[in-house]
Amino acid sequence: MIPSALEHVQEIARSDHRLAVFLDYDGTLTPIVSHPGDAWLSDSMRQTLCLLAARVPVAILSGRDLDDVRGRVHVDGIVYAGSHGFDIAGAGGLHRELGAAYLPVLDMAETELREALDEIPGAQLERKHFSVAAHYRNVSENDAFKVALAVDAVAARHPELRRIDGKKVHELLPDIDWNKGKAVLWLLETLDLLRGKVLPIYIGDDRTDEDAFRALERRGVAILVSEQPQVTAASYWLNNPEEVERFLQKITDHLHATEL
Repeated sequence: MIPSALEHVQEIARSDHRLAVFLDYDGTLTPIVSHPGDAWLSDSMRQTLCLLAARVPVAILSGRDLDDVRGRVHVDGIVYAGSHGFDIAGAGGLHRELGAAYLPVLDMAETELREALDEIPGAQLERKHFSVAAHYRNVSENDAFKVALAVDAVAARHPELRRIDGKKVHELLPDIDWNKGKAVLWLLETLDLLRGKVLPIYIGDDRTDEDAFRALERRGVAILVSEQPQVTAASYWLNNPEEVERFLQKITDHLHATEL
């Protein structure tokens, strides 16, 4: 079992390194909920992010659309990466977008998948700008495999897309060699955080976050948010978003103490 990040704050936030904090949204900053539209950031978590962002670079990387996650977090001065890093924006005109050429095929995949999911009770289709997501959190166990089959059938007709799996969701994305890990590395370079003693910290709860964990394996700290033990490339864990908030508060307190 990997150690709790809460019990190793001093070790993680060592004073001779400048920190940069990268965070997932759903399941990390907010609890997982039955309907994605209901996942709103708490006022206390927003305040925690504001205090942290006043001291170190902060980025939110989410599977949600860029405008969606930006509107939910609503903290100025941080970087937002939507669509698993396919759409990135930040202060000073920072912007990178990949996959625009794939929008027509995503439109077709959306139409086909919507028709297939209409036959499965509880299945939800979510069209994002750069992906199509099939949620099965509210689907019976006996029908869950039908969602995967429907997604695979659509993917087979559109080889320009690839399937990724998250918590109770299958998603079709442009088949580009890009993920949250590559997005984190691009941000480290673009924000000039590869020089000097910079320690990137990435906190996430999903399979898509494992790409970022692996990207930081020898250069940063990866923290998995999970109440259940699981195979992971992360080096620390936190139980839930409440513990994430406590960890970020402790990091901020440590940074404040080193400034005095």
